[in-house]
Amino acid sequence: MTTSWADAPRVAVFRKEHFNAAHRLNNPNWSDEKNARVYGKCNNPNYHGHNYELIVQVTGPVDPETGYVVDMKVLSDLIKEHVTDRFDHKNLNMDTEEFADLNPSAENIAIVIYNILRNQLSEGLDLKVKLYETERNFVEYPA
Repeated sequence: MTTSWADAPRVAVFRKEHFNAAHRLNNPNWSDEKNARVYGKCNNPNYHGHNYELIVQVTGPVDPETGYVVDMKVLSDLIKEHVTDRFDHKNLNMDTEEFADLNPSAENIAIVIYNILRNQLSEGLDLKVKLYETERNFVEYPA
């Protein structure tokens, strides 16, 4: 008896990548004083940078023919093309269209990365993005 695609076990696979980027947290609707009070050092007018660690989780059924949830080389290439090549060694505020009008907090960066990758994956696969801004601070989307 063969297992149908719908009955196949669901497994989560993970790909870890990294990129380096600068940003400034700033709300243009606030005064300089309020921005400094809320964002502290992260509001530095000359920007500051992070070595971001990105973990992309894809969950889905194991394809009975390949044994894969997703080909990890394909996933790696998607992340490189659509995320790291786009954001690595960039000033997120100044060099990317995604953050031209969006405050590049870790939360917003994770949502943007999720939306970019979501459009590249089959609808039958679940996606989760974990983004480490520092060793101690990270976000996950969706929660």
